[in-house]
This record gives sequence, structure tokens and C-alpha cells, in this order.
Amino acid sequence: MTSTARPDTSGRIAALRRKLLEEGLDGYVVPRFDEHQGEYCAPHDCRLAYVTGFTGSAGVAIIMRDRAAIFVDGRYQVQVRDEIDLDQFQVEHLHNAPLKDWLAKHLRRGEKVGFNPMLLPSTWDEDCGRSVSAAGGSWVPVTQDLVDAIWTAQPEKPLGKIMAFPLANSGESVASKRRRIAAMLAEHGADFLVETQPDNIAWFLNVRGGDVACNPMPQSFMIVDREGKAEWLVDHRKLPNDLSGFELDGVAIAEPQRLLERVRAAAPGRTAMFDPAVTSSAVAHATRDAGGSVRLARSPITLAKMHKNPIELAGFRDCHQLDGAAWIRFFDWLERHAGEREANGEPVTELEAEERILAFRGMAESFVESSFRTISAAGANAAMCHYAATDKSNAPITSRGVFLLDSGGQYLTGTTDATRTTAIGPVNTEMCRAYTAVLKGFISMMSLKFPTGACGHHLDAFARRPLWDLGLDYDHGTGHGVGHMLSVHEQPQRFDRRINEIELTPGMVTTIEPGYYKAGEYGIRIENQVEVIDDGDGFMSFRSLTLVPIDLRLAEIALLTEAERHWIDTYHERVATSMAGLLDAGPASWLAARTAPISFPDQKRVSEQASL
Repeated sequence: MTSTARPDTSGRIAALRRKLLEEGLDGYVVPRFDEHQGEYCAPHDCRLAYVTGFTGSAGVAIIMRDRAAIFVDGRYQVQVRDEIDLDQFQVEHLHNAPLKDWLAKHLRRGEKVGFNPMLLPSTWDEDCGRSVSAAGGSWVPVTQDLVDAIWTAQPEKPLGKIMAFPLANSGESVASKRRRIAAMLAEHGADFLVETQPDNIAWFLNVRGGDVACNPMPQSFMIVDREGKAEWLVDHRKLPNDLSGFELDGVAIAEPQRLLERVRAAAPGRTAMFDPAVTSSAVAHATRDAGGSVRLARSPITLAKMHKNPIELAGFRDCHQLDGAAWIRFFDWLERHAGEREANGEPVTELEAEERILAFRGMAESFVESSFRTISAAGANAAMCHYAATDKSNAPITSRGVFLLDSGGQYLTGTTDATRTTAIGPVNTEMCRAYTAVLKGFISMMSLKFPTGACGHHLDAFARRPLWDLGLDYDHGTGHGVGHMLSVHEQPQRFDRRINEIELTPGMVTTIEPGYYKAGEYGIRIENQVEVIDDGDGFMSFRSLTLVPIDLRLAEIALLTEAERHWIDTYHERVATSMAGLLDAGPASWLAARTAPISFPDQKRVSEQASL
């Protein structure tokens, strides 16, 4: 495996432990979360990376005076061991052996553990607090973050400029959204909603921003009452002087540092509603301390936003056509250059591939930025689900293994996310069998017809079954929601083994992305973005938004059923038709070859004896 750069964090850990002594604490929780509990953070908020060296998008660490542990999910079990000092940290699973369990098991009686209530959601605060109390310890909120106190060169908070998102793209006015959310608050018996999720606020106010790379929404807070009046707590320096293009009738503006003050002012004798899984526990404490009550539930904005309106869906289809053209241009370029350059001793690298797919997307006028850091992973690096190439880890794309590309774009009309796995040389029988199992699971989900009322966890096993038949599996979800020029990972719908009570309904946009990863050797994933459609008979199905050919040269074609081969041919015919007039001769020729109907049983797979 190619090693990534591993910073020396021992001095930072020592400084944090000295701070513990000053504060009379025995431990401190360092989450990946920022004040919005989002997946992606601005450099100012990358506290977990600063203290531990771990750069993944989900995790938490606990630093005690004489021991430490870090918790990451299945996507990062390989990566974390490559990035942190294993002499300093015990590695645990974020979901299977979470922080709350560690506290219950390892905390010593009388130990005091500090945490920043602005950085932990209410659910974490309550769960960890119970574990600490059961262990005979103290769970102590702090007013100044201890990592910030030792981070001498901490970047400033971001000031990305905010723009109005036009009605032609959003499909619904702010006035309409205010009425809808006010009605939902009334139904829940809540007097006001405290919203801290930037994507929810951007959707509600029809604005977009640029505080965090790949996430086109401003960091801010918002309070909405049951009459539909809103107060937007946002740094005024992000706003233009001329607000005439914004829909701000009925919306007051205040500075974000006044959030808790505003909550305390609104709370007495009233009921505040917020999502405890993604709202700072400081909000709950402020509400209760001021004499208010809380209604813990998913934000009504989350529930409204997950159903895309016709304008949003049309935008998704438009941007996926453009994105598909970028993918096709990329693979045409890769196959024309990779082999020749390897032979000349100057192979294409992961970082170069990442730059190329970005450049091809940039050919579309509506393209804004990537929707996440592209996962351009060759060989063993592909075994890390959320690998990000660096100057040190930058591996060549050679004929000696697979190449996995997981990439997406933010367009003015929507957000894309897709993954393809390919190779520029022969791959062995084991890889072919694993790739075929992933492909069969992918087709099983993509072609599934399912009843009204089904949830993501009801369908997840359809994608895993072919891998299970081989005694294999993958340690991540099978799919997630996608925002409309918002977060590429959007709540609440998802496909996972874990229970998710959200029913799948028409208008939802999700991904389907089974995979398989063999640590130190290779990784495989195939991912399409889909919309949920109503079949009109009490059942639903998926329609692909992604328009990118699937590489069949790595598959055991003989192991595919007739129905699976028919699905592939039908999908490839649609991809080819959708690209008419968008491609120059070279990419068009490549597309024709990769979308040709399967010639079964004569088509040969890639094996150790058959080259690409």
C-alpha cells in the first residue's frame, strides 16, 4: 500500500494534555463535527485532523491524560491506521464500538471528561453523559474549546460569498417554503424550529454559498416560528450589499454568535423543535435553562427537502447528462494515454487523473465545483473507501491492478456522484470474481421493484447477496441521499444494514454503490445516482440519473444471467442515446465500443491470460 503523509502530532497531544491539567480535567472529546455537525468542515474546524492526523470525514477521538482512542467507521478502518500514530491511539469502530461504550468500559471512577457542547449533537451528549455517570465520572461542558486554545495557527472562519439561488432552479419560492414549514411545526406542536444544518437553511432561503469546499451553502443558523417568520443568523460580511435578488421578505438577519442568546429569548414557556442527531447540544441546554421545552424530531426542512420537485428533478437529469459526457471524455483520454505512458516510464498518476476529470467537467458552463474530493485510487489505494491522493501517496495508474474513480460535480442545476472501477491491464481471477459479484449486486438494486412503504434497510441486502454468496461483504452503506446543488451526502434516506425508518417515496434522489475492498491489494465499487419513481401499481423502482458506461471487461460475463445482461444492454443503449451530439469523434468512438451489446457467450472477460 502506498503510505500517506503522517504528521507528528505528539506535540499537539502533549499540549492538549497540559491544557487538561490546567482545566482540572482528565480527558477531552475531539469530534470531527463543527458547530453544524456536518460531514465536511472548513479548515478552521478540522480539530480532529489537527490533533490526530486523521483526515476522514467521520470520526471522534478521546484524549485522556494517559491514554487515547479514535473512533472511525468502516470506510476508514484502513486509512486511519495509515494516518495516525498507532502508539498514541487505540482504534475503535465508530458504530460497532462507539465512544459511549468506551466511556462505560474504560473510564475510571472520579475522572472528569470535558466536551464542547457546540460541537457535539444532543444525542451524543446524552448518550456519553449517561455512560460517564454510570462509570462514576463527570461529564463536563466547556465554554472555550480546548483544541482551539492550543491551535496557535488555526485558520480563520470562512467568509464565502453568498448568492441568491433563482426560482428557475429551485422550483419553489421562499414564501411557499415558509408556509409549508410553519404548518409542519404546528402539526408537531412546536412554537419554533432551531435549524443549524447549512444545507437545510440554503434550501429554505434559496441561497447558495462557499464556506466549505465542494459544499455550495453558507454556514449559518436559523430560527423559524410557527407563523413562518424566520431569523437568519449569518455573518453579514458574506452577503452582497445589494440584496434585491434575494427572497428575504419575512426574514430578519442577525450575527451567528447570537444563536444561543436568541434561543434563550424565544424559549420561556414555549416549545423548541430541533433534530437531536445534528443539532449542537448547546441549543438544548439553552432552551431548557431558559424555561422552555424541547421537541426532538427530524427537522421538517429535512423532510421537505428530501422530495425533489419537478424543476429540481429536471435539473438533476440535465447535469447528469453533462457529467456523463465528462466521464466519457475522461475514460477515452485515460485509455489512449495510460498504457503508452507506462511503457515510456511516465505513467498517468492518481492526481493527474483527478485533475483531468475536473477539467472535463469544467467544459460545461453550468459546472461550479466538485461535489467532494475525487477518490482517484490505483491498486492498493482503492482498498481505502474514502482515499484522497496526496503528493506523497500519488500512485501511478499501471497495468498491474485496478483503478477506482469516485467523483462528482456541483452544477447550477444539481449535484452528481458516481463511481467506476476499471483497469488498463489484465486482472486476476479473484478480482474478476469480486468485480462480477459487485456488478450483480449493483444490477439487483438498480432493477429492483419494491412496494410502497419500503425503507432503505429493507433493500440493502439485495446489493450484498452476490458478495455474501462468496463469503464477502463491504463495511459501508449501499447508498445515500443527494442534495440539489447542496450536500452530496444528504439525509435522511439511505440504504444500509442499520435500520432507517424513512420510507422511500417518489422524488427522492439517492445513490446505489456496492463495493468490495481487500486491504493492501485492491478495491472495487460501482455507483449510480438514481431517482425513485412511482410504477403506478403500489410499487416503485429506480431510474438511473448517472449516464456512464460500466466496464464489462473486468467481469465474468458467463456468470451473468440473461436478465442481468439485458439490463446492462438496455442501460448502455440509453447512455449512448443520451450522449448524441455532445461528444467529439474520439470520445464518441470510445462510447460506441463500451456500450456495444454484450456478445454472449463469445465475449471474453479480462483474465490473467487475456489482456485489455
